[in-house]
Amino acid sequence: MASSWTGHRVRLRAIEPDDWAAFARFADDDGRRESRLDLPRSAESYRAWAKEQAVAECDDDRFRLAVETTVGGELVGTVGSHRTGPRSGWFECDVTIGADHRRKGYATEALVLLLRFMFAERRYHKCLAAIFAHNMASLALFRRLGFTEEGCLREHVFFAGRHHDLVMMGMLADEFDQRHTMSEP
Repeated sequence: MASSWTGHRVRLRAIEPDDWAAFARFADDDGRRESRLDLPRSAESYRAWAKEQAVAECDDDRFRLAVETTVGGELVGTVGSHRTGPRSGWFECDVTIGADHRRKGYATEALVLLLRFMFAERRYHKCLAAIFAHNMASLALFRRLGFTEEGCLREHVFFAGRHHDLVMMGMLADEFDQRHTMSEP
C-alpha cells in the first residue's frame, strides 16, 4: 500500500476540474439507482462544480474525494464526510459509485479508507450513514462493513411522487478497529 489513501482496488484523491465529465455520467446513472429526480444540468454546471470542488477547503472535516481505480486510474465515484458533530465526536459519510463500476469492491474499500482516516487521524468516535430503505445494495454494504441499524426515519424524504423511509446506521470507532483495524495493514 503506497499511502493512507490507497488500497488494493482504489485510491482516494482530490477532485480535479477535468473530472466533470465522469460526474455528469454518474448523474445520468441516477435513474437506474431509483434515487431522487433532479433537473437536468448543463455540462458547464458540472465543469463549474468540479472546479469548485478542486479548490474547496476541508471545512470542519466535511469533504468529498474522488474514488479512482489503482489499475488504470479510472474515476469510478466519490466518498465523503458531509456532516460532522466535532464536539460530540460523530460524522456522517456517503459513497457513490457509477453504475458501470458497482459490485467490484470499490465502495467497500473507499469507505474503509475514509473511516480509518476519520477514526484514527481525526479522532471521531462514531460514523453515521443515512440510507434509503429501498436501497438494498447500500444497506447490505454498510452491514458488511459492520454498521448497525439504529433506527428508521419514516417517510422522511420525498421524491418520485411519494415519501420514502430513511434508515440510520452507525458504527463506533472501536467496532471499526475490531473489524478493519485503525492502522494500515
